[in-house]
Parts: sequence; C-alpha cells; structure tokens
Amino acid sequence: MNRVLAHMGSRYPIVQAPMGWIARSALASAVCNAGGMGIIETSSGETEACKAEILKMRGLTTAPFGVNLPILFLKDDAMLRFICESGVRFVTTSAGSPAKFVAPLHEAGIIVYHAVPTAEAALKSVAAGVDGLVVEGSEGGGFKNPEEVSSMVLLQAVRRAVNVPIIAAGGICDGKGMAAAFALGAEAVQMGTRFVSAAESPVHSNFKQAILDARETGTIVLNKKSSPCIRALKTQRTAEIHEAGLMPPETFKRLLELYFGGDMEAAVGLAGQTAGLIDEIKTAREIIEETVAEFHAIGSRLGAMAATKSF
Repeated sequence: MNRVLAHMGSRYPIVQAPMGWIARSALASAVCNAGGMGIIETSSGETEACKAEILKMRGLTTAPFGVNLPILFLKDDAMLRFICESGVRFVTTSAGSPAKFVAPLHEAGIIVYHAVPTAEAALKSVAAGVDGLVVEGSEGGGFKNPEEVSSMVLLQAVRRAVNVPIIAAGGICDGKGMAAAFALGAEAVQMGTRFVSAAESPVHSNFKQAILDARETGTIVLNKKSSPCIRALKTQRTAEIHEAGLMPPETFKRLLELYFGGDMEAAVGLAGQTAGLIDEIKTAREIIEETVAEFHAIGSRLGAMAATKSF
C-alpha cells in the first residue's frame, strides 16, 4: 500500500506545489479533479483571500485537497485555527520548525507533512511528530537551501535516515522523474514549475512562455549569502542580482506584475530547472495522465528487466 496515497486520499501520488498567489482554487481544483493532490498556498500572506480560496474549493471539487502552512511567513495563528476548523485533512508545513504545529493539526485529525532540504532537517521533523516529508532537492524553484543538494542525492540520504513516507520535490515534471524518485525511496512526487505552466494556471502567458523557452540552464540560484535564497528564471534582472551577490529589499515588491501582468523584468520569476524540460502548455489532466502513463511504462520495462535479470 502506498502510504502517501493512504494519507492524502487522492487517486494518484502527484502533488501540486503550493506556489504563492498561484496555487489557488482554479489550479488546485483542476489538479484534484484530474486525480492529483491540489494544494492551496498561504505564503502570499493574504489571509482572508486564502481562506476564501479554501472555502471555494468545496464547490469546485469533491476530491480531497490540501493546504500549505509556511511557518516563518505566518503573521499569527489565524490560518492555523481556520484550517483546524475547515475540514481539510492534509497539510504541508514549510519554512521553519513544525514542532508547535503538529499537535493542534493532529488534534483536528489532519495529516502533516513537512518540507525539508537536508537529512538533518528530516530527522528533526520526524522527532517533532510529522506523518511524512516533502523532500526538496535544489533543482526546484522558489526558496532554497543555499547548500545545494540534488534530489538524486537528497532522497537517498533522507531515506537512509528515516522511514516515514516521502514526497519527492525538485527536478520532477514527468513520468521519468517520477520513476526515478520512486526508485530512490519516494512514494509520491510534487511538481511546481510543471503546474505553473499548466493551462489552468492563473499566471500571465508571458511567464508560461518564459518557462517553455528556458533551457536546462535557464534558471539561477540567487542570494546564497543571505536569506531568502531562491531559484528563479534567468532574466536581465536576475543576472544583475547575481552579479551584485545580494538581492535588494525591493526584489519581490512588483512580483504580481510579473505573475499576472506579464512584465518579466518587474521582479524575479521563481521556477525550477525542469523549465528546461517543459515545451508545451498542457491541462492539469494531461500533465497528470501522461505522467502516470509514462511512469507505468517505465516500471513495466524495468520490471521485465528484473524478471529476466537483464540490462
């Protein structure tokens, strides 16, 4: 039995990442209706808007969905209290220690997975009582650990350290990546950049096109000597920030102009290295069904090799 599927209640072990402002009801419900696990973001800090998006999900899907709680970005416990009373049954936590969140979420009957970038963080999270982990390799977009560890290595290191269910994140956008993650000990995958470029994603077409146009070297890690460290698409603006070494305070001030206005130089477009593997806008259903089909095709081929002890 797949432990992540048992926890989530979704048809497929494919999770949509909780991208700020982007991971709201339109995208999350499309993922859920296609059999995946849609996650509503709260990292935008727009508490009332996020509450409304969570409530809106009830009218858009009958499938289970989740919510992300980015601990360091929460102004107070309003969102935590709301989620505990909302009927949501799956929560991912990130950006901080989950220790103070696990008990109230468990008391509300909610499964908790915490996002980690190292094996050490995985051990601390398991000690805090989480039910599972989202293991985030350095290939992924958004906020990153400045000490880069690829998913290929990180998944193995975490699996050696703990035995809880793992959702693999970072560097995955299709069935090949999913098969690789499962081979390394994951029981589900999380995809961010792939869903940012989905037909149902609310971002401007310029942002989606920038993902489609990017090569495998089309992203860059910024602000490694400060916080937050991020991975974003290469643009003139990100090149200037990289050259300077540190991100200026106003880096994210006009982020919504990039996301929804299409000005790719207004801020930094958070994206993972899988941008170099994505060359077509597809619906959430197409993404999920093609990923699952490719995953099983690879599994069948490898299974046949194992059965005959051949290569």
